[in-house]
Amino acid sequence: MENFRTFGNPYMPSWEYVPDGEPHVFGNRVYVYGSHDRFNGHVFCLGDYVCWSAPVDDLTLWTYEGVIYKKTDDPLNPLGAMCLYAPDVTRGTDGRYYLYYVLDKVSVVSVAVSAKPAGPFSFYGYVRHENGELLGAAEGDEPQFDPGVLTEGDLTYLYTGFCGVGDRSRTGPMLSVIGPDMLTLQRGPERLLPSQPFSQGSGFEGHEYFEAASIRKYRGLYYFIYSSVVMHELCYATSDRPDGGFRYRGVLVSNNDSHVGGYKDPEEPAYYGGNNHGSIAEIGGRWYVFYHRHTHGTTFCRQACAEPLVPGPDGTFLQAELTSQGLRGEPFPARGRYPAYIACNLSCGVVSPYTAQSAWPDNRFPLITQEGKDGDRVDGYVANMMAGAEAGFKYFDFRGVTALSIRVRGYCKGDFVVALSRKGPAAARIRVDFTNVWTDYRAPLAVPDGTYPLYLRFEGDGLASLESFEFE
Repeated sequence: MENFRTFGNPYMPSWEYVPDGEPHVFGNRVYVYGSHDRFNGHVFCLGDYVCWSAPVDDLTLWTYEGVIYKKTDDPLNPLGAMCLYAPDVTRGTDGRYYLYYVLDKVSVVSVAVSAKPAGPFSFYGYVRHENGELLGAAEGDEPQFDPGVLTEGDLTYLYTGFCGVGDRSRTGPMLSVIGPDMLTLQRGPERLLPSQPFSQGSGFEGHEYFEAASIRKYRGLYYFIYSSVVMHELCYATSDRPDGGFRYRGVLVSNNDSHVGGYKDPEEPAYYGGNNHGSIAEIGGRWYVFYHRHTHGTTFCRQACAEPLVPGPDGTFLQAELTSQGLRGEPFPARGRYPAYIACNLSCGVVSPYTAQSAWPDNRFPLITQEGKDGDRVDGYVANMMAGAEAGFKYFDFRGVTALSIRVRGYCKGDFVVALSRKGPAAARIRVDFTNVWTDYRAPLAVPDGTYPLYLRFEGDGLASLESFEFE
């Protein structure tokens, strides 16, 4: 096991790519289970399952628990030719921990088990009907995908499904109820919500279920969290029972910050997002939403992020704003050096809510990337800072700041405009020039004491890369 002190977002090291995060508090630690992308990967979820955990009283100190389950541990995948898609974990009535997942080329639900929340997990079986037929393979079953699980008493509620826009063969996310053996169905599968072709009059119009089923319980309400058909948003529905009656309640987070206003037009994206998957957790008396962001200009290099949630009196949550501070839950002190990979806003003249679904970096806009190959423990940086490109960092507590330096390289010549708002006026200008190595540039900065974001906007020629910035 190894410990890592992180800044905020991403809350794992910048060289780690764990999307689809399902946070669970077991004992005095929060464990995050997700799929595992590779840096520079050509498809989703190429890695084995790993686990990260943190003490509930310090969400900046994360421990790498190691590989908890390998692709080849599933009897259907002895050669590792299939990928492990998004999993979830629940504690069974026997006190053991059960990991539910679906391989990428089959539509049945696999289960692994461990005596400890951080594994290692061992293959246990496949979810099945009472007659022994596998769920997802029996006649009439819809394909299984993205399992979310909740155990109450002797029953485990399993939520699954993938429902594309216009696909009438997928009627909606499915609910199945599993008995105490954690494998055998006692009820279902049955439709939980309508998919997009069948949603008229349901209240879910425009935010219908796409994928990423997750389930939580809070103050007597059940929260069904999912990725909607617009992909970049995590939505939620609530009910007073786990097996139906859910009604749409809103958006928890968008990984391009759509629907969030104040610092921009609410429907304008402020990051290059894409598919989303995550859930909510109460940790230390405070609620958080866990999600993932897209890096390297592709959809296949996703990183784990989280934001605090503000609960309302009626069981709703306000949509979270994307920040750099994330789980820290408060502004950073504006002193010392910060890495550029904590950028929560990236934009340029090309406006798009989505990054490219490609294995190759999309060079149309700025992106977070790293050097080396997958597994190399080197910090990321922001690349492709062309004219008009802007990187935003939120938030900082400015007290007595007198200067700012930035570390830049690349075939670029011009100014980095320092601003305290998106597309805002210059609080300072830092001149940069062509260089093949990381070079520090500095300018005086006079800012009134207070809490502000920091934006760095490039005005000039060429493409700059931004490694870090430092307050003085």
